[in-house]
Amino acid sequence: MNNKSTKHTKVLILGSGPAGYTAAIYAARAMLKPILVHGSQPGGQLTTTTDVENYPGYSKIIQGPWLMEEMKGQAEAVGTKMIQDHINEVDVSKKPFKAVGDSGQVYTADSIIISTGAQARWLNLESEKKFRGFGVSACATCDGFFFKDKEVAVVGGGNAAVEEAMFLTKFASKVKLIHRRNELRAEKLLQNKLKANKKIEIIWDTVVEDILGKENPKEVNSIQIKNVKTGVVSNLKVDGIFIAIGHDPATKLFNNQLDMDKNGYLITKPDSTATNIPGVFAAGDVKDKIFRQAVTAAGMGCMAALEAEKHLSHQ
Repeated sequence: MNNKSTKHTKVLILGSGPAGYTAAIYAARAMLKPILVHGSQPGGQLTTTTDVENYPGYSKIIQGPWLMEEMKGQAEAVGTKMIQDHINEVDVSKKPFKAVGDSGQVYTADSIIISTGAQARWLNLESEKKFRGFGVSACATCDGFFFKDKEVAVVGGGNAAVEEAMFLTKFASKVKLIHRRNELRAEKLLQNKLKANKKIEIIWDTVVEDILGKENPKEVNSIQIKNVKTGVVSNLKVDGIFIAIGHDPATKLFNNQLDMDKNGYLITKPDSTATNIPGVFAAGDVKDKIFRQAVTAAGMGCMAALEAEKHLSHQ
């Protein structure tokens, strides 16, 4: 039985990636005394990223987990209350909005900023986990630069996989697109561009069974692939592998409450983080399936806090 007293706040922030922490910094500096609930992965996707070279303000390569610790420290320093809990129930049908954590704690809020993020879909191989950040990536924009003049593989057959493969040709000497079927799902225009690119080779009817590499320092040097039609297993020499089989936004909590697109991303008004319910805002990868960058997520966190402040001032 839960006997904890309800925690009330003007701004409840769900999620703790760049969007959540930036929203917290702005909301706290506006004297809104926000509560931020971390969720199951404090720091978000950046905590699984090693080298970050594209976040403005740092002339040297920084580490993703370090950047998130710094953002968290800044949010706390200006007055954010951080709570380690995992929200498993939300009701935005009436005010004050209500959320319930795994701990049994009940939170009520005059506004909510949703920054629960998204997760890349992975192949779920042990070796994939082992080499993540050391040759295995789910973001060509983030990590392509590290594979200059090297050979890489991309796994997938949709628009994202084709776009990642084409982007990687700016850096890599050769890109091998591995798809488990014998035709791509990507738009025809993209497929035509892909097939015209001399640096890209498509390997059809094939799945990745293992990722191989060495220790100290950890790095990928080949992948084991299997042709699903013939059953033939072979090794393919690559220096990196990019998994592009889609992302899953963390929005299940808001099913039948907030407007979403067919992939589960929250829909917001144009040039805004406002959802279809006044007082509920969405920022970062939970609503962004295009850019998925730390810096754009942080920008949206700022927008959400400013919009929440404006919403509260009109009540």
